[in-house]
Amino acid sequence: MKKAKYLFPKDYMADPSVHVFEDKIYIYPSHDRESGIAENDNGDHFDMADYHVFSLDDVENGEVTDHGVVLSVQDIPWAGRQLWDCDVAHKNGKYYMYFPLKDQNDIFRIGVAISDRPYGPFVPEKHPIMGSYSIDPCVFEEDGKHYIYFGGIWGGQLQRYRDNKALESAILPENDEAAICPKVSILRDDMLEFGEEPKDVLILDENGKPLPHGDQHRFFEASWMHKHNGKYYFSYSTGDTHLLCYAIGDNPYGPFTYQGVILTPVVGWTTHHSIVEYKGKTYLFFHDSVPSGGKTWLRSMKVIELEYNEDGTFKTIEGLEA
Repeated sequence: MKKAKYLFPKDYMADPSVHVFEDKIYIYPSHDRESGIAENDNGDHFDMADYHVFSLDDVENGEVTDHGVVLSVQDIPWAGRQLWDCDVAHKNGKYYMYFPLKDQNDIFRIGVAISDRPYGPFVPEKHPIMGSYSIDPCVFEEDGKHYIYFGGIWGGQLQRYRDNKALESAILPENDEAAICPKVSILRDDMLEFGEEPKDVLILDENGKPLPHGDQHRFFEASWMHKHNGKYYFSYSTGDTHLLCYAIGDNPYGPFTYQGVILTPVVGWTTHHSIVEYKGKTYLFFHDSVPSGGKTWLRSMKVIELEYNEDGTFKTIEGLEA
């Protein structure tokens, strides 16, 4: 599969989180819409109101099934606005959706909703995860343990926190200072709360030093974790430098050493992705804004095969900006 293809041209879906459940691919995207809110750096124009779930059993030639709306803002007791990128994990016959949503004070928290089926519907808990903040939850499972990664700066509010505590005002580092780190925590056994205080996910350069805030490859948002040949791959979006990058480590907590670029810029402000192995191939799911004529808030899901080099690094995918 050398060419990317759109997965659901009937509607605008973005930020696809993808997993294999019950021998099928399940896609959990955010649902873009034309809200009428003016575009700004806080992302207020990304005013999503619900989630759909999609499935397919043949990535390259199969039909995509839309399972419809599985969770809406109006269903969530603590809701304010803006359902951004979610992810789903499976444990003991239950499926747990982790979603960022602004509460009634306009602060992003991470909530949990539960279903008996991978395609929902999902029933939300009455409260967000205690101590949660920011956006873009991603859940990685290994040996019965579930690690949740999260964080995003600018509209994602990560710059408002240090050491898991809110600051009086947001602070971005100087360009030569270490970049703000994404976060990771093990989930509690019941999957409903953090099982520990979130920790920094360190992304280091080849000399073992943290990437500085001014580096075009530093973390911005869109954490994703997968494992390949015994190594842990932490991939992410660089935001305003419009790249998908990755770093490799020896355990789920890191630190991770920066390796390179997965995907060069696409049409749209940035992209958000997931990586999954299915039927012997590795696929990159992402989005762009070509079908909407370049509107950054109206994006469409895509997929392309992702290839490894012999040393375990990725072959960079280039030229998808047109």
